[in-house]
Amino acid sequence: METPAKILTIAGSDSGGGAGIQADIKAASALGVYAASAITAITAQNTVGVQAVQALDPDLVAAQIRSVLDDIDIGAVKIGMLATAPVAQAVAEALSGFHGPVVLDPVMVAKSGDPLLADDAVRAILAGLVPRADVLTPNLPEAARLLGTGVAASEAEAAAQGGELLVLGPRAVLMKGGHAGGDECADLLVTAAGTTAFRAPRLRTANTHGTGCSLSSAIAAELARGATLTDAVGRAQSWLHGAIAAADALSVGKGHGPVHHFHEVWR
Repeated sequence: METPAKILTIAGSDSGGGAGIQADIKAASALGVYAASAITAITAQNTVGVQAVQALDPDLVAAQIRSVLDDIDIGAVKIGMLATAPVAQAVAEALSGFHGPVVLDPVMVAKSGDPLLADDAVRAILAGLVPRADVLTPNLPEAARLLGTGVAASEAEAAAQGGELLVLGPRAVLMKGGHAGGDECADLLVTAAGTTAFRAPRLRTANTHGTGCSLSSAIAAELARGATLTDAVGRAQSWLHGAIAAADALSVGKGHGPVHHFHEVWR
């Protein structure tokens, strides 16, 4: 009998299938890890934009989390879109008895630019979930919003902001460099021991929908399999780079298409 590593993803649903819960499950599955889920919000969304958002009742979100944790041996938790402060608070409370690694991806804006997180929810995340995170994975605009400052304009500024976020309680911060310019993308893992850069050539494609969701889920999947955080980030970034490189092989939608989660599987 096969016993795969298992993660729980807590995030919003993307009806277009490129980001959110759908991307999380695809990423984990592509890496050979079983994914359970707790949905926080329903979005009417495609590659062009977000047409509607409905947050779920916080009690129902918490019930999903408890149901999974009561039955399934979860090796790591990934948290994505939370939408509202009550949902964020419910998630924090429901995870109070979970002692495995938590990857927190502070999803705030869709690839199309549509907002996905209310201002009071940012405060709730900072208070209840950031200190619980083993690794916080903001992109540069998300890090700036969490800190109430401007977007980092250089790698040195990104590392400094990662250090500021570290003070807020997470065990590590991964500053994702996808929004920076240049021919190279650098993700910076900031911990109390220092900063480690994970570098990859920047790929020119419009099909990057779901990159943040997919990366954080891949990190959670690797942590569930027993990898160290540094190894988990390195493996996840390498896998995502391949998924972005293969994205143009897919033809999905009229806007920002998804990455190719199954680039190592489909033939």
